[in-house]
Amino acid sequence: MLKKFIVDRYARLPVVREIREIRRLLAASLEQRAGLESVRLFDLELDRHPRYSDPRRLFHPYLQVSSQNGEDGVIREIFRRIGLTNRVFAELGVGNGYENNTAFLLSQGWTGVWVDGNPRFRKALEGREDIQPPVLRTATALVSKENALATLQGLNVPDEFDLLSIDIDQNTYFIWEGLRTLRPRVVVVEYNCALPPDLDWKVRYEATRVWDERSSNFGASLKALENLGRTLRYSLVGCEFVGSNAFFVRDDLIGDHFAAPFTAENHYEPPRYVLLSRRAYTGAILDRLG
Repeated sequence: MLKKFIVDRYARLPVVREIREIRRLLAASLEQRAGLESVRLFDLELDRHPRYSDPRRLFHPYLQVSSQNGEDGVIREIFRRIGLTNRVFAELGVGNGYENNTAFLLSQGWTGVWVDGNPRFRKALEGREDIQPPVLRTATALVSKENALATLQGLNVPDEFDLLSIDIDQNTYFIWEGLRTLRPRVVVVEYNCALPPDLDWKVRYEATRVWDERSSNFGASLKALENLGRTLRYSLVGCEFVGSNAFFVRDDLIGDHFAAPFTAENHYEPPRYVLLSRRAYTGAILDRLG
C-alpha cells in the first residue's frame, strides 16, 4: 500500500510528467521519421539503385493493405507474373487476423485456411458473415512438424493450391519440411535476417518450443530455407525490403519471370526494422468482393 502511494505521488511530480511527455513526443517523432523515410525510399529512390533496377526483382510492387510490410504487393505481383488457379491459401501464424499475409487475399475473393496457436484472431471474424466457413476455415492449434500436414488436411486444404504462408517464428523451417507432400505454387516463409546470407543455420527443433521474443535465436537463415526449398523443388525469388519474409515459387513456374540466380546471396535483405511503419489503416479486414 505504501509503495503504491509513493509511486502515485512520484508520478504526479511536474518534472516526471514533463519527462514522460518528452519521451512520448520523441517516440512519435521517431515513428513519423521512419514512416517518411520508408515512403522516400520505396516511392522515390530505390528504383534508381543498381541492385533494384532489374524489373524482375520483387522490390518494385510495394503495397501494404493488411500485411505488416509490403508483402501484399509482392504477393500480388508474383501472381500477376505466374497467374492464378484455384485462389486458395493456407496461412500458419495469422497474428491478430487484421495484419497478416492473406487477409487482403480474403477480401479479394480467395478462400482458405487460418491456423494459429492463439485464438485472438477470431475477434477479427466476429460479425463477418462474408468470411465464415466454407470461405475461411480456421483452427486454433500449436503447429509442429509432426501435425502440420494433418492439421491442413483436416481443414480440407488441397494438395495443390496457390499460396502457403508460414509465420510462426521458431519452427518455421521444420513446419515447411513437414508439409513437403503439399504442392502450393507460392510459399512465403519468415526468415532470420540477423544471419548472413551464406550461412546455413536453423534452430534446434523441439515441437513445443516458441520464440522468446527477445533474442535472434529463432527460425532459420535464408540460406537454410533456400536449400530446403531446393530439395522441395522451389526457388527463392525475393525478400521484402524490411527483412522478414522470403518468397519461393515452384520450379515449374519460374520461367523468365524472376531475377536469377535464385540464391540467398542474391536476394537477401538485411534487418531494416527501423523502417517498420503503417502506411494504411488497419483494424478490419476489407469487405469481400462479390
